Amino acid sequence: MVLQTSDLLKNELPVEQETLVLSDDVVTGLVLVDIVNGFCTVGAGNLAPKETDKQISGMVEESVKLAKVFCENKWPVLAFLDSHHPDKPEHPYPPHCLIGTEESELVPALQRLEKETNVTIRRKDCINGFLGSIEKDGSNVFVDWVGTNKIKVILVVGICTDICVLDFVATALSARNRGFLAPLEDVVVYSRGCATYDIPSHVAKSNNEVVAHPQELMHHIGLYMAKGRGAKIAWEVLVGPHEKP
Repeated sequence: MVLQTSDLLKNELPVEQETLVLSDDVVTGLVLVDIVNGFCTVGAGNLAPKETDKQISGMVEESVKLAKVFCENKWPVLAFLDSHHPDKPEHPYPPHCLIGTEESELVPALQRLEKETNVTIRRKDCINGFLGSIEKDGSNVFVDWVGTNKIKVILVVGICTDICVLDFVATALSARNRGFLAPLEDVVVYSRGCATYDIPSHVAKSNNEVVAHPQELMHHIGLYMAKGRGAKIAWEVLVGPHEKP
């Protein structure tokens, strides 16, 4: 039933996707959203996958490839790391990614980014990375990153497609429309570089403490909503005219 509903949704609410070509001609910044152990590494925490998940593993793999390309070319990268204080819970979610724990650290394949000079690391204590970038003095790390690097396009990857990725993308687009993110022109979500979690309907029905969250369905909805807000959705990312990252 879930598969039938998913197929129907994709037919009724299609998401047009395109190819993004990276080059030195247009300054593109890569935004990594919460690719941390607590969301991606099997058994790493309350919100981590309980077993190997194909969609999440694929997202990590694509993100690692892109991060490598961006670092080799010294193109700007911003990595959001979900990091929470124990005394500030994030309802309705159980405790997760507490500061100082392995949960709040980048997955092993991305930890080298912390030593790269083109990478900005931002720990955030909320779903929305744009809000999580606000400093006490009112400045915004993300806004400054875009302006300082003169970024015209941001390429967004990470988890969850329909939660943290969507909230960040929607807010960034609103800020762009208001003129707060000059010279930013486009926000691109890489569909294969994003993922969400899976709670099948039959699992939710047997557990009153969880809400159904079918993975493929919610991933598609996240992309559809981002597209509706004005984002571009990319199925493929190329470097130059031929080479794939």
